[in-house]
This record gives sequence, structure tokens and C-alpha cells, in this order.
Amino acid sequence: MISKVITGSSFYGCCRYICEDENRAIVLAAEGVRDYDYRLMAHDFEAQRKDLPGKKKAVFHGILSFYPEESLSDDALETIAREYLEKIGMSDTQFAIAKHIDKKHLHLHIIANFVGNKRKAIRDSWIGLRGKKAAQELTMRYQLVPAEKKNLSLTNVESLNTEEAIRYEIYNAIQKKLQLARSLSGLIDSLIKSGIDIQYKYKSGTRELQGISFKKGLYCFKGSKIDRKFSIAGLQKIIQENNQKQTQKRRLRRGI
Repeated sequence: MISKVITGSSFYGCCRYICEDENRAIVLAAEGVRDYDYRLMAHDFEAQRKDLPGKKKAVFHGILSFYPEESLSDDALETIAREYLEKIGMSDTQFAIAKHIDKKHLHLHIIANFVGNKRKAIRDSWIGLRGKKAAQELTMRYQLVPAEKKNLSLTNVESLNTEEAIRYEIYNAIQKKLQLARSLSGLIDSLIKSGIDIQYKYKSGTRELQGISFKKGLYCFKGSKIDRKFSIAGLQKIIQENNQKQTQKRRLRRGI
């Protein structure tokens, strides 16, 4: 089993990314948040975060990936995830555990709040290292395939684990930049400055824009694979809606 930890500032973005698509996500357990709607889940996380408004990065997102040939019951996965949270000091807080079934290997996503149930901040220093150590201990306890085992299949698991993290980072960046975007070119320029490269697909023999992909490091994803609304048509629609809202606000200010 391998652990990957990402910290962030948007519970809505994290909950949506992990839980919205019911074809790939199954929520196994949740405490302190509603688990049947990602919007309500995010609302509950945000409500507790308000106890410490100065805590900007309150989102814990852990990814636990298992060896491709391992098959564990949902009860076993929940037990492992709960013990993982306890070992890294994230047990006395809100959390949700979701299983994703869109990859060949089994993997879990865990969302938790760095603002604890007692209105105190949970220590986030060295959280990635603590996650790796916890994963190693749980691998031994439950006799899982250790990360140290050198073979091609395990290398693929590590790669997919990183791929999932990069895809989420790109999603988070687009979600944040898109809120302020007034044009597609403006959005693209902003993403490039953030270290995300853009690749366009044109209709054969023309300059008609047909698709868009986002690349960071070694990983490249079609917009629709990051989120259905991030297709070229979806982005253009959101930007158009942004502009319409701005126009309406200006009219209201002018009393029109």
C-alpha cells in the first residue's frame, strides 16, 4: 500500500472531485459530514473550518493505493483508512472515506479537516511523511504487498498514484482560475503561469477548436477527463456565464 497526501484550501473542489461521479466513487464511511451529496459534504467541512478562519489550508486529501492483485472488502478498507487517520493524528475531526473503482488497482480517497472537532488546528507539518510511515505500518499489519517490492506492476501503481494527484492539482487550479476568467485566452494564460501547459485539438483541416488537454510534468489529461465541465465547450459556457453575471452586476450598479 502506498500513501500520497495533498493539502488544499477548497473543500468544495476536493469533495466534488472525489465524490461527484457515482460511477467511480463509493463513499464507505463519513463522520461529521453528510455523505450522500458532495455539496452538503463540502458545506459541513466548511462550517467547521469557520471555527478557525485563519487556517487557510484546512483540506487534507489522502490517497491510499493498493497492489493491482489485492482485493479487500469494503469493511477491511474502512478499517485500514480509519487506522491510517488515527496514526497520522487526523482521527478527532471530520472525515469521509471513498473508494474509487475507475482504475485497475484498488485505491481510496480520504478527505479530512485540519480544523478538529475541538476547534483546534491539527498539526500538518510532515503530514506526507507521516502518511507514508502509517501506510508502511498498516501494510505489515494486514500483510499487504509492501511498496518496497520491485516489480513492474508496483511501479505502475506508484505511477497511477502520482497521476491521480496531478489530475486533482490540475482540477483545483482550473476551478480556481475559472471563477475569475473573462475569456478562454485569459484562463489559458493564467494556467500557464501556474505551471500547467495547454494542448489544443482542431477539427481536421481547419482552425476550428475541437478539444483541449492540460499537461503538468509527465501527465496530460483531456479536459473532460479532469471534469466533464472542463471540455472546450464546457469552459466556453462557464466563461460566457461569468461575463453575463458581470454585465448584470454593472447594470444593477448603474440602476438600469
